[in-house]
Amino acid sequence: MRKGKNGRIGILTGGGDVPGLNPAIRAVTVRAVREGYDVVGIRRGWAGLVDIVRDEKADNAACVVELSKEIVNHYARTGGTFLHSSRTRPSAVPLKDVPAHLQGKYAAEKNDLTDEVIANLDFLGIDCLVPIGGDDTLSYGVELGHRGVPLVAVPKTMDNDVPGTDYCVGFSTCVTRTVNITNQLRTSAASHERIMIVEVFGRYAGFTALLPTIAGAAHRCVIPEWQFDIDKLAEILVEDRNEHPDKYAVCLVSEGAMMKGGDMLFKGAEKDQYGHAKLGGIGDQVSALVKERAPAHNQGRKIDMISMDLGYMVRSGDPDAIDSIVPMAYGNLAVDLLLRGEHARMVALRNGRYDSVPIDTVVASKKTVDVERFYDTERYRPTYASFELTPMLVLGAAS
Repeated sequence: MRKGKNGRIGILTGGGDVPGLNPAIRAVTVRAVREGYDVVGIRRGWAGLVDIVRDEKADNAACVVELSKEIVNHYARTGGTFLHSSRTRPSAVPLKDVPAHLQGKYAAEKNDLTDEVIANLDFLGIDCLVPIGGDDTLSYGVELGHRGVPLVAVPKTMDNDVPGTDYCVGFSTCVTRTVNITNQLRTSAASHERIMIVEVFGRYAGFTALLPTIAGAAHRCVIPEWQFDIDKLAEILVEDRNEHPDKYAVCLVSEGAMMKGGDMLFKGAEKDQYGHAKLGGIGDQVSALVKERAPAHNQGRKIDMISMDLGYMVRSGDPDAIDSIVPMAYGNLAVDLLLRGEHARMVALRNGRYDSVPIDTVVASKKTVDVERFYDTERYRPTYASFELTPMLVLGAAS
């Protein structure tokens, strides 16, 4: 690979795919090439930097690809990530996932391959790195930053829960799709006078349920930040349904929401390298329990239910306008920082203005819904007061 006069930038995308990743890759690449860098894409997130074989004769095409304006322009308006992704954490790689060429060197149940990652960056001639990801992906970026690897991070996640920034790439499209799909489903709920439970993303933060509810997509929402009473929720939803002219009600349920005295629901016990099991099932459980309890609040008459998990429908497909514009700005901001020699930073939106913060911010706190200000814990819905000076698309402080 050739090397530009200013050096070589590596870009990777980690964690779940969201609309807006390809525009971000394009923004970094086009600006960097213009400034005299050459750019390479690391395939499959941190996994690509784990799997590299440091041999000039080795075929590492599955791990790295040289990027050009022509390549990134081809994908610029599409969803997902053409560099592909993974949930690999190089500092905690299970033995079964250690690359074959390193099997004799690492034999623990979990292995820290950070030394290999740093050596691979050097082998590839990468002078600075731009990881694009959520708090898990970027938490490993923090580890690399502490080891002296020059990098600038770009925040992305539908949950919008990366600390230090008002906005993460993918969030607007997720909210837009949730509103649109839920509104489409209303016709069936209304036609059959049903209560509809819609499960949405949101492991620890309820922004993806709260914001669509503010937009009018649902009557109620339950979020991870507040354990809800299923009996009270059933009573409220029956009340909503009976008061509606078309006799239906809608409730959005964050995947990480918990009933009083309960815990999150998981699909199996297997955990990823960041210690997270796959969530799922709370929507169906809430639907079944509301159906069971509804007659007690409806003069003994049952009410049929609709239960939907929006899942990948809100993370697939093309980005909306905001998730096309913000990644462009973030990518250019990242290159600005690299040109100034400012490393270990994360680009950000703070109080509606583009900025950057130390990457350590990612692991210094948690970003969740400010329940006291923005969530009615008695009525399971947003509160609609004191919007003054809050960010446009997220309720609560950036960090």
